[in-house]
Amino acid sequence: MQQPLQMTFRNIDPAPALEARIRQFSARLERFYGAIVACRVVVDGQPDGAARGGLYRASVDLRVPGAALASTRSRAGRQAHDDPYVAVRGAFDAITRLLERHQQRRRRQAPRPAAA
Repeated sequence: MQQPLQMTFRNIDPAPALEARIRQFSARLERFYGAIVACRVVVDGQPDGAARGGLYRASVDLRVPGAALASTRSRAGRQAHDDPYVAVRGAFDAITRLLERHQQRRRRQAPRPAAA
């Protein structure tokens, strides 16, 4: 990565174990696609009353040459998770799928060598 990994925690105290897990997922992405320019991860804690400990959302924004990709878990019923680790895993799973699609598009658009 050309720029260091950026982690932001909103309404949640940053836990060293969660930071380490984010770094692992980020390193895995970088091994898969080495041309990542920047990666930003946001973990957002949302209070949900006294009955639950709260809900968590995670998003991953990537900048790669020629594109900016964003993963936010925002489908109905899947907006937030009870566990911040699950939210982070889901966001990284989604960004991995987007990155795979981006890589496939680039391969299809790449000029083919002329036959000699």
